[in-house]
Amino acid sequence: MADAALTIDALAARIATVHAALRERAPLTQCLTNYVSMDLAANLLTAAGASPAMVHDEREAGELAGLADAVVVNIGTLSPPWVAGMRAAAQVAVERGRPWVLDPVAVGATAYRRATAAELIGLRPTVIRGNASEIRALAGGGPGGRGVDATEESVAVVDDAVALARSSGAVVVVSGATDVVTDGARVVLLTGGDARMPLVSALGCASSALVGACAGVADDPLIGAAAAMTVLAVAGRRAGRLAAGPGTLRAHLLDELAALDSLDPQALRLDGPSIEVRGADA
Repeated sequence: MADAALTIDALAARIATVHAALRERAPLTQCLTNYVSMDLAANLLTAAGASPAMVHDEREAGELAGLADAVVVNIGTLSPPWVAGMRAAAQVAVERGRPWVLDPVAVGATAYRRATAAELIGLRPTVIRGNASEIRALAGGGPGGRGVDATEESVAVVDDAVALARSSGAVVVVSGATDVVTDGARVVLLTGGDARMPLVSALGCASSALVGACAGVADDPLIGAAAAMTVLAVAGRRAGRLAAGPGTLRAHLLDELAALDSLDPQALRLDGPSIEVRGADA
């Protein structure tokens, strides 16, 4: 049974409110992210209306986190100095009551990634965003994909996402053809965007950055995460109509994010994802 307080209409209205706040407040979003995703994440945040700060060194990461509206930690290109910066930023975010997002890239691939992710989850992320294999690996359900690539569909790991949300206290986002967003009690399923979006390298990592920005202006992290994935789906669908392939899709996606002034009901009807809301035990 779906949570009566979170009907589809109510969710759509709250998503639109978060998007309006994103455009109005331009939240400072600190991204400790990997080398592959830095450029796209920064450009995507700017286009969507946020203000990116790509600061990861331990000597300033914690200090910057004290100024940021949200912190995003992505373990894509790990090294001990980067982990120290991640730890410092996450600790300050928790101390200051700021949301922070963990993107556990390829967490099942190596022991170092598993240990780092476990340590960071111990710092109580507000949101965990990954692909289906990464989320299943964190939930203890399997080895976790093939490198950074998922080997499972997002809708196949809803139970794993719910279990991880309950054990970690975080909202969990599973990105895929259908995005899954859950806090362990509520589950939101969003199906939309463009089928070629997975061919744009680092778009998943950049979506984690957008989740952070939206969490920074939302009063409910589940709504913030759902808003981020909806914004991306709407812009992706519009970009897909203009794109010849993944290269032009990337450029058009940034253009459409910048042009997306509002997520009013008409915009969601025309370009928004199909939305399903239910209780976690449904």
